[in-house]
Amino acid sequence: MISRKPKVDAMAGRDFERAAELFAVLATPVRLRIIGELCASEKDVSHLLGAIEVSQPNMSRHLSVLHKAGVVSKRRSGTHVIYALTNPSVVTICKVVCKEMENDVVASYGATKI
Repeated sequence: MISRKPKVDAMAGRDFERAAELFAVLATPVRLRIIGELCASEKDVSHLLGAIEVSQPNMSRHLSVLHKAGVVSKRRSGTHVIYALTNPSVVTICKVVCKEMENDVVASYGATKI
């Protein structure tokens, strides 16, 4: 008798692919800083450029990657382009990782909470 894997396995495979794609998008410090800036509220490009020291073309490239991945949305307001986080899972992932890094620093240096 031939055993067939349930469709759930196929879905899990696609889920792993999507997760790997998301982690690839998040694997850049500039993108993590952009996400950090957008956690509190939506921001326009000029605000992001003031908060993160990168060139305008570099910022546009990173925002484009985040937008294509569905991490951020964008809208026009007059001459400004406003970006906002659209994927709450990204915020959760970033907060968990940052908290873990904070715990590692405290454990390594005996420091108080950062």
